[in-house]
Amino acid sequence: MPDSEAASCPPFVLRQVRKRYGELIALDDLSLEFAVGTTTALIGSSGSGKSTVLRLLLGLEWPDQGQVLVDGRVLQPAHTLPLRRRVGYVIQEGGLFPHLTALGNLALLPQYLGWHVERIRDRAHELAALTHLPHAVLARYPTELSGGQRQRVALMRALMADPDALLLDEPLGALDPVVRHELQDDLKRIFERLGKTVILVTHDLAEAAWFAERLVLMRRGSLVQDGRIEDLHDRPADDFVRRFVQARRQLPQDMR
Repeated sequence: MPDSEAASCPPFVLRQVRKRYGELIALDDLSLEFAVGTTTALIGSSGSGKSTVLRLLLGLEWPDQGQVLVDGRVLQPAHTLPLRRRVGYVIQEGGLFPHLTALGNLALLPQYLGWHVERIRDRAHELAALTHLPHAVLARYPTELSGGQRQRVALMRALMADPDALLLDEPLGALDPVVRHELQDDLKRIFERLGKTVILVTHDLAEAAWFAERLVLMRRGSLVQDGRIEDLHDRPADDFVRRFVQARRQLPQDMR
């Protein structure tokens, strides 16, 4: 495909993808497209296939059937290394290397790309300001950081090389409610400011609606409904969507 034509394609496409792990069907004939510069939230119960979608888009897993396309081209093993330089990936609890300081974790990809020490330091300070992380934290090891600080460093690491897209797999799932609320605000501000393509996995419907206009609800590896929160709430595709939207514990009346 010519470069000009590829540039007009959605950056990520799943086309009739099937993926199994033994007897478990993780994805079942799933087709999805993600437009440039948009934020999409993949939601659903545990085991619905949300995280598998991200791993396929990064070339960490490969489909049994169907195709994964990146920038209009079918993803092949030879493409994965350059792809991972262009796509930031954040997992639950950050995935930081414990033997490296926060700055050491941030420097891994830039060092591989041949950046000078000064450029790495300047970029780290720029991202620390963006994520509201004190510069002093950069000298600490992951065990010396709070959960919120570890997640901020993980996000900074994903952003160090200014990637085209961000894939986030339950990035706030392990945090306490207060820290999670604060980071939700910061992440939304960062997404809006940077304008990157973002695909976020979460099982929390309220969090999904806070971050993204487009919600993709999955169940047992299949797409159930794709739309805005108003679509899921007011026009549920089936009883599962209705139950998923309504399955939020309310505070007792005398505690409100």
